Parts: sequence; C-alpha cells; structure tokens
Amino acid sequence: MSASGTDGSTTFFGDRRVALDDKQALVDSVFDRVADRYDLMNDLMSAGAHRLWKDAFVSWLAPPRRSATPYRVLDLAGGTGDIAQRILRRAPGAEVVVGDINAAMLEVGRERAAAAGLAITFTEADAQDLPFEDEHFDAVTIAFGLRNVPDIDRALTDIRRVLKPGGRFLCLEFSHVDVAVLDRAYDFLSFNVIPRLGGLVVGDEEPYRYLVESIRRFPNQARLAAMMETAGFERVTWRNLTGGIAAMHSAWTL
Repeated sequence: MSASGTDGSTTFFGDRRVALDDKQALVDSVFDRVADRYDLMNDLMSAGAHRLWKDAFVSWLAPPRRSATPYRVLDLAGGTGDIAQRILRRAPGAEVVVGDINAAMLEVGRERAAAAGLAITFTEADAQDLPFEDEHFDAVTIAFGLRNVPDIDRALTDIRRVLKPGGRFLCLEFSHVDVAVLDRAYDFLSFNVIPRLGGLVVGDEEPYRYLVESIRRFPNQARLAAMMETAGFERVTWRNLTGGIAAMHSAWTL
C-alpha cells in the first residue's frame, strides 16, 4: 500500500504506510480515544515500569531546586502532565510548559494539575512547528511521544531552535531490546497480549495495536542518537532501561 502527501512523501502509521500529511490526524484519533486512560495504557505496555522510568528520566534531567533565573522547561507530548508534575515536585521554582498537539490530552493534564495545586502552563503545540521564540527554554523533554511525530527530523530541528545555548534535550521512548530471550518475550507480550488487554480494559484493541507497531518502527538507540547529531545536538548519549525496552537519550546545545 502506498500513499503520498502533498509533496509525495509518506511515513508509517504503525505498520501501515500513509501520506505524511495524514499521519497526525490518525495519531490524534488514537489519543482522543484513550486520553482518559493514557496512564493505564502505559501500565499495560510496560507492566507498570513506566512510572519508575519516568522517575529515572526526571532524575537524569536534574532540574535545579533553586535558580537565580527561572529554569524553563518545555515538556512535549506531555498532555497528562505526569512528567511536568514530577519536574515541579523536584524543582518547585521551575517554569514548566506542557506542549501537546492533542486537545483531549491537554484537558486531562489541566484537570490533574489543578487537582494537585501545581502551576503548569498547558499549550497546544505541534512538535514540528513549535509556537515559541528561539532560545527560550533551558530544557526540553519528551516522554513516549517522539515516535508519534510524523517528521522526527523536523521536530528535532525545532526543539533545538527553542533551546538556549547550553540547553538540554531529553527523550524517553520505548526502544529496542538488546538482551537475549527478553527480546522474544517482549515481542510475544507486545503483539499477543497488550492489544487484547486493551480490548478488555478499554473496549478497543486498535489504539494498542498501533502503539505496539509504532514502537517497532521507531529508530533504535544508535540511529536516534545519529538523528539528534544531524539536527545539530552535541554530547548525545543514551541509557537503556530494563534491557532496552525503553531508553533515555540526552543531548545538548553547545
């Protein structure tokens, strides 16, 4: 199956090739259906480990508890606010903006932040064309969202644009298992168990099937690091979590 965007370009939506221009709407339809169950979705896909991974992610970011000037963080694709809340609990003086292209996800985040009494700004934002000025943020984070962006290279370039010199980009994403036996077990769980659990718990297997397929299509650790370097980032490194089921990538603007 082939399709083309207005410039003839295509990409993958899970295992299905679609026009690049069409992918965002398809991704939005997935998250519209699961916005209020997003954390449950990650629980199913990671057996609950995503909570520990997110803690490790914010620990690696190490936002300053005190700063002479406001420490500004943009958390992309963070609609439900779980990363933003972790950052603020570690660094109460930080200015945290959550940018997400999906309005339903942002609404969940606003409600949760209000309930927690945390001052977080929620903004509808496309990671490929960020509505922020150049060199505005000290850090940009994205957790389990980069693989859903239609044009990852374009997003990386714009993320670098909005970072200050000396700013840091951190990405947490499901990745490629590098431990024998674990890789086969994880494949079996991903393709045979997770979609069925999604069907039982939320009454819809399709979003979970897409998310599993999108993980397999996502660049492995080394390839994503190379893409970051091509976008102009420096000191690019990564750390595997749980044998590579997930990985954290760190990069700097120097």
